[in-house]
Formats: sequence, C-alpha cells, structure tokens
Amino acid sequence: MVAFHYPPWEGGTGVHRTQKFARYLPDEGWQPIILTASPHAYTQKQSANGSIPSTIPVWRAFALDAARHLSIHGSYLPWTAVPDRWISWFPSAVAVGANLIRKHRPDVIWSTYPIATAHLIGLALQRWSGLPWVADFRDPMIDVDPTTGEIYPADRLVRRVSAWIEDTAVQYCSRAVFTSAGAHAMYSNRFPHIPQSRWATISNGYDEEDFAGIESECRPTRQASCGPVVLIHSGVMYPCERDPTQFFDALAYLRRTDQISPEKLQITLRATGHDEYIRAQLRSRGIEDLVFLEPPIAHRAAVAELLDANGLLVLQASSCNRQVPAKVYEYLRARRPIFAMTDPAGDTAALLKSEGVNWIVPLNSWIDIAAGLLKFQDEIRNGQTRTRVEVGHLSRKSRTRELALLLNSICALEPHNSKS
Repeated sequence: MVAFHYPPWEGGTGVHRTQKFARYLPDEGWQPIILTASPHAYTQKQSANGSIPSTIPVWRAFALDAARHLSIHGSYLPWTAVPDRWISWFPSAVAVGANLIRKHRPDVIWSTYPIATAHLIGLALQRWSGLPWVADFRDPMIDVDPTTGEIYPADRLVRRVSAWIEDTAVQYCSRAVFTSAGAHAMYSNRFPHIPQSRWATISNGYDEEDFAGIESECRPTRQASCGPVVLIHSGVMYPCERDPTQFFDALAYLRRTDQISPEKLQITLRATGHDEYIRAQLRSRGIEDLVFLEPPIAHRAAVAELLDANGLLVLQASSCNRQVPAKVYEYLRARRPIFAMTDPAGDTAALLKSEGVNWIVPLNSWIDIAAGLLKFQDEIRNGQTRTRVEVGHLSRKSRTRELALLLNSICALEPHNSKS
C-alpha cells in the first residue's frame, strides 16, 4: 500500500483512510505492507505510538519537502514541486517497493492520492512487476469549478503533469477507486473508452474504535436551555475550497443587528491550517469574541470535542461538489446536529440528506447562512434537533470489507504475472 499520509503524519483526516484500511484488512484475509515516506518530509507530526499495529510492516522511503528542504530564503524552483512538493520520494520509494515485491510477492499494489507522487510510484511498480494495481484517486486530480469555470490545479505545469498521471493511471490500473458518486461519474464520462468495470466507489467513513470509551463520558457542553450554543468546525478550512468569508459576513450581520451575541453563540474553529488568514477576517468584522481559533489536538481529543459540542459545522464550496470531507463521517457518527454550508446539489449535501440532515445552505450566500443559522441555533436551544441513530454502514470496517471484495475480485479475474 503506497501512501504518503501515514502516522506519524498529522494535519487532516486524509491519513485515516490508509491507516484504517491497513488496520482492518487482516480481518478480511489480506495482509497489508505499507510503503510510505520518511517522517522528516511531514510538515506536521505526532506520536505514532499505538496507531500502527505491530503486525503491519511499515517501510519508509527517503523523501524531502521542496518547500522546506529545497528552498533558499523561502523560495524554491517550481520544477522541484511537480506534481507535488514530495516528488523526491519517487526514486527511493520505487527502489524500496521493488525490493518488497521481490521479498513478499504481493498479489496487488495499491496507491492513494491526493499526493500524486504516490500514483507515480504505483505506476512504476506496476509496469516493472506486472502486478495488478488499484489507483485510489479518492477525489478528482483535475476538476473544474461549475460556478466560476476555474480549473484545478491552478498551476499550468502541475495541471499538465497531473493530467498525464491521471490518463496513464486509468490506462494501466486494474481499478480506479473514488470516494464519491460524483467523482466516479465524472471519470466515467471523461474516459468513455475505459470499461465501466474499471471504476469503483469506496467512500470514507468513521472508526468505531475512535469513539470507544469516550462517548459515555461526553455530553454536550451545556444543556440547550442555558449558556451559549457551542458549534465546532474541526479540520482544515481552505481559503478557496472551504472559503469562510460568507459565513463570517453572516455572523457579522447577525452581531450588528443584535440577533446573536457571545452569551448566545460560540464557535470553535479547530486546526484550520490558516489561522492568520482567518484571524484577520475575524478582526475586520469584529467577531473575534464569537469565533475562536484553536490549535490541532490529538485525534481522540478531537473526537471528544465533537461529542461535547451542541452542533457541528460543515463548509464545502461548489468547486468540491464531487468530494465529501472525510470529517463528515465522524460528524454523523458523533450524532450531533449538523449545519452544512455547501452546494445543495453536491455530493456532500447528498450524503447528509440521505442521513437525515436538513440544515443545508449555500456556502456562497451570507443571507441564507444567516437565516439558517438563527433557526438552527433556536432548534438546538429548544431541543428540536434530531439525528439518525444507526450509522454503522458508514464505518471504516464496512468500507474495508468493500475494499477486500474489490481486491478479491481483482485476484479472481487477473492472476498476477509478477516479474519478481
């Protein structure tokens, strides 16, 4: 399993996809071997103690972060970060991967985006070994904002290289996996010559183990009838993909018109990844006493914080309509009321609606946000919100069973022809 994001990496929920698949695959008859990057390539790290079972071999190949290790006075040559800042991981990972294939003779290679270099490694190992390869795209590598027409990635060179990786990957992989129906459909339309059997969807999920032992200890921070309503957004808040400016405009308007106050409402933004940018936004609107920026904390503590909240916030722009934030699955498992600021036509909204979440307003409309937030706050205060109790179908164990069935089908249809 080729994955850049693996413990001790910290900085978002993306690490949990590989980590949890590897944790539960042995229960489904598959033994994973992890090929990841050397920890000094990570911008954020935490202790990996207890997060990696001793039964899972983990191999770390040398990698550098161009932005930190190859820069001079804060600048680095653009080509050292194409298709991403960790392209230096490629040569050593291919060498380590080839040795692992010779030694262990695996049945399948699996690589996962959003670090595009991981797919380059998977591609190289597949072409060298002849093994079946699962390219876990998760989200689209190339996408277009339906409202603005802007293309992602914005950098032309990165986009050209990413398009080549995408095109070559779907040509040589045995399966291309996505985390949402929208991404699945988009690739099916983008590559009409590729058989439909090559596409698959395995969504993200939550891990029940992350909630074990703490759920019974946690209650919302206050009862609905007293004190402020406490709302949490947990995770990175991208200036574009999760642009909070309309949300902040709504809060500023409600504050100016005396419809909310720090005594009635408090909002915590945990681990935004862009605190300075957001702090300036809060200061300019005079809502620093409503919205509080908090640093990253251990995942277990973050889960406890969700369980303690009165409500949870989702921000997702229309440019990400074919994506579902992994954090949403933990939100649903926490069984707290959810206020989603996202395009009602996107995949995130579709998932939330299917799970009984009714508060969905466009992220780009402060008027809709303001009106919805007031009613949402009142429902919480009056104890009128309802959440779905049964969400087991969204668990990481359930998703791992889906992956195991996919791997089994590949091996049944494509007995490997390894050169090792």
